[in-house]
Amino acid sequence: MSDGLPPQMGQSLLFLTDEQLRKGIEAMFFAYRGFTADPDRILAEQSYGRAHHRAIHFIHRNPGTTVNNLLSILGVTKQSLNRVLRTLIEDGLVSSTIGQRDKRERHLHLTTEGAALERALSDAQRDRMRAAYRAAGPEAVVGFRQVLEAMMDEDSRHHYEAMKDRPE
Repeated sequence: MSDGLPPQMGQSLLFLTDEQLRKGIEAMFFAYRGFTADPDRILAEQSYGRAHHRAIHFIHRNPGTTVNNLLSILGVTKQSLNRVLRTLIEDGLVSSTIGQRDKRERHLHLTTEGAALERALSDAQRDRMRAAYRAAGPEAVVGFRQVLEAMMDEDSRHHYEAMKDRPE
């Protein structure tokens, strides 16, 4: 096998060597580069970056989310998020409305243009992920998701659990 794992079934993966782990780390780096390549090209056309993509993605998944909630989900500084949101709002991709109960809150929604960009970005990533899942097979898909979930820190897992079963 090219991954450095012996082909025997039922082998214990609890005792992976540093070399096997290094190969996994490198595979993740290169997979991430592939996973972000198509959206990066789409974003570059509008002079946006990955921070804009993440904000658009999570505003889409949490319509009406507050700026504070988005800060918590993204794990970025307020200054960094404000820069991204200012651009997205000025460009007409995100709308910000004052909270009904708390006037200090700002609720975020994608505009029609923002939703179209989100769809283009997500379609590109879904196509790549669909092809990879088909190539790997159903057991690998389940295992891959389990590995990703096991790598999440507590705060990330909390946010993930809150939205993972939410429909598109």
